[in-house]
Amino acid sequence: MSEKFYIVPQQKHDALVSAAYQHRGYTEDEAAQAARFSAFASHHGIRTHNAIKALHLDHLFGSATGGCTPAVEVEKLPCRFAASEIWNANKKLGQATAYEAIDRACELADEYGIGQVSVDNAFHYLWGGGYVMEAAKRGYIAYTNCTAALAEVVPFMGKYPTLGTNPHSWGFPTTDAVGFPIVIDWATSVIAMGRVQQFQREGTPLPANAAVDAEGNPTTDANLVKALVPFGAHKGYGLSLINEIVGAFIGGSLPTLRSREIPAGEKRTPAFYFQVIHPDAINGGAFAQGRDQAGNVKAVIEDILGHGNENCLLPGQLEARWAERVVKAGGLLFSEAEIQAFNEIAQECGEQGWSLAEFTCESV
Repeated sequence: MSEKFYIVPQQKHDALVSAAYQHRGYTEDEAAQAARFSAFASHHGIRTHNAIKALHLDHLFGSATGGCTPAVEVEKLPCRFAASEIWNANKKLGQATAYEAIDRACELADEYGIGQVSVDNAFHYLWGGGYVMEAAKRGYIAYTNCTAALAEVVPFMGKYPTLGTNPHSWGFPTTDAVGFPIVIDWATSVIAMGRVQQFQREGTPLPANAAVDAEGNPTTDANLVKALVPFGAHKGYGLSLINEIVGAFIGGSLPTLRSREIPAGEKRTPAFYFQVIHPDAINGGAFAQGRDQAGNVKAVIEDILGHGNENCLLPGQLEARWAERVVKAGGLLFSEAEIQAFNEIAQECGEQGWSLAEFTCESV
C-alpha cells in the first residue's frame, strides 16, 4: 500500500528546525548541527528520529526541563591513553556533541588505527546510525551506543521498565562493494518509542508483542503503550544491558532516574560511547585468490547473498533506497501528519507555517 509524501526543500526544513532550536535558547551553531542531523535522518527515511522527534525530546527532557543546557562547552578530561578521550558534555545538545565525538574518534583512528571517545553527562543524540553512517562513508568502521533518555523497557521476565531502548549502531565502509555503507542500527526493544509516536501520528497499529499497557498486558494500540519489551527475549535484554553497563563505567546515571526528578547527589543524564577503526589497522593481508581487503569484503558479501539468498536485504539498503528517492524528488519527503507537526513547531517559534499546496507530492 502506497503512502503520499510531500516534497519539502531541505533549505526550508533546515531553516525552520534551526529557528525552533534558537527559539529555545540554543546557539546558531548548535541549531545548525541539529538541523543538519534532522535533515540527514529524513534524507535516509528515518521517520522515528527526525526533527519532530528531536524537538519533542527536547521539550520533554531537554532545555525545557534542565536535561539539556544550551550554549555550554564540552569539557575534555585528562586521559592517560593516547587513542582514548573522556568527555564531560555538561548536558550539551546531543547531536552537536555526537558529531564532534565521532569526528574526533576518526582523527584518533587516523593516528592510532583505533580511536574511542566516551561521553558523560550527555543528552540523547537520537539516531546513532546517522553518525556511524557518516563515518563509514568516509572509509571507517564505526560503532556507537548510548543509554536512552528514559527507562521505558521491561527486562526479560520482569514487570517494571528499568532499561532504555538502548541502541547499538555499526557502520561499515562498503560503498565500493555494494553501493552504500552497511549500517546495522537497532534499538534493543522490539520497536523504538519513536516508532510508537509515529504510529500515533499516523493512526497505525503496532506489531504484536512489542509493547504493554498500564496493566502489563500486550497491546497493539499506540495510544495505550506504557512500556516496551526487548526483542528476542533474553538476547535483546542482554544487548540492552551492555549499554547500561558501559554507561555505568563511564559515569552514567541510574536508569530509573534518567530524565526524571532525582534525589540530591544523583545524576539524570545518559552516556555515549564511540569507537572508530581504520580498516588498515586490521588488515591481515593474507586474502584468498589474490584479493585485496576491499575485494575480500565484496567477495564475502556476495557469498552471503548467493546460494538462493539474492533477494535478501542488507542493513542500510532501505535507507540508501530512500536517499535515492529524496535525491530524485529534489527534497525531503514528509507525510501530511508530519507537515502538521512541523506547523505546530512553526507556531511555537513564531515562524510561518507550511501549506500543503506549496509542495508537490508523490506516493511511495
